[in-house]
Amino acid sequence: MTTDHVIRTFVDYFQERGHHRVTRSTLLPPPGDPVLFTTSGMHPLTPYLEGCPHPLGNRLVNVQRCLRTTDLEEVGDPTHLTVFEMLGTWSLGDYEGPQSLRWGYELLTEGFGVDPRMMYATVFGGDDRTGPDTASLEVWGELGVPVELTVEDNWWSNGPTGPCGPDSEIFLWTGDTPPRSTPTQDDRWVEMWNHVTMRYRKLDDGSLVPLPQRNVDTGLGLERLVSTLQGKSSVFECDVFDPWRRLVPGLWPLDESSLRLVCDHLRSAVVVIGDGVRPGNTGRGYVLRRLVRRLLTVLWRDEPGSPGPGDLPDELIRHTLDHFRQDMDPVDVRVILLDEEQRFRRLLERGRRILAQPRFRGPLDEEHLHYLHDTHGLPRDLVLSLRPE
Repeated sequence: MTTDHVIRTFVDYFQERGHHRVTRSTLLPPPGDPVLFTTSGMHPLTPYLEGCPHPLGNRLVNVQRCLRTTDLEEVGDPTHLTVFEMLGTWSLGDYEGPQSLRWGYELLTEGFGVDPRMMYATVFGGDDRTGPDTASLEVWGELGVPVELTVEDNWWSNGPTGPCGPDSEIFLWTGDTPPRSTPTQDDRWVEMWNHVTMRYRKLDDGSLVPLPQRNVDTGLGLERLVSTLQGKSSVFECDVFDPWRRLVPGLWPLDESSLRLVCDHLRSAVVVIGDGVRPGNTGRGYVLRRLVRRLLTVLWRDEPGSPGPGDLPDELIRHTLDHFRQDMDPVDVRVILLDEEQRFRRLLERGRRILAQPRFRGPLDEEHLHYLHDTHGLPRDLVLSLRPE
């Protein structure tokens, strides 16, 4: 089942159940939102979760591209990407959690052919503020899906204040042996689909007050689901990465971990540029600059004169822009990448000159690293690659 087929199956299933599709949004959050990038499918819908009527009604479905920098250090493992897509559904004061879980189980097992024996659920076990999520426990008991109770892992919030509530997460088994453990004990259980019963607002003092309406907010990681359905061992092996894995090794001889990071960061940079962001020293521009320089540090660690992002084949840029429905000429993307590459080459040359100074000839401690970053703009990764001792 291809990625496009998975998207169509998901959207069609929920449209048949009265959900209206929300137009795909960019990575840029609505005006006035303090975050730099959209991090989840619910982000653009926050006002409607808090009670404002949505023009499309109270049942919604969408496919939202997201960017998270909190997981940068984990990019390269089997499940984490910087830019990814989230399949989402919402009930805005309509049906509640149990219905959402039943539909989720039906779609996974009947629509996508997932073996129920390869499923596990986690459910909020209760704390000193609110009791356990008994409604979700009852549903999973009826469906015969094993459940693990947790506390912090199954309470969802969008920050220190704002909408929140208990969630039930659906995990799929990705191991090559029959499952014998629980999701918190074995990372071969991969979190796929989060169903949040969003019925509270958290205040500054940590207390909870009811929202004007009881909502359901779900998010299903597209690339994680596709790689599992395709029998792949990581998200980097699903079909959306096929052209990347075919063409990138011809430019740079990389080990698997480095190949994943380079493909992720290059692909993410193209998407961010496609949504109108340009490299800079602050805000969104700095996130883009950091992605490009991070991948260049890997590419030029051993061969400073090797090709850079400016040598990226048109096919890869076009493939990514088309997949994310972005209307930008690949040539313009390449110009931006090439300019950033040239800036970084100059930074590399300056970094080598600075590190050749007598004060930096010995071992570098944290004070040195902070000084080099704050005064000369030399990232830790770059310094350590130039001076690996």
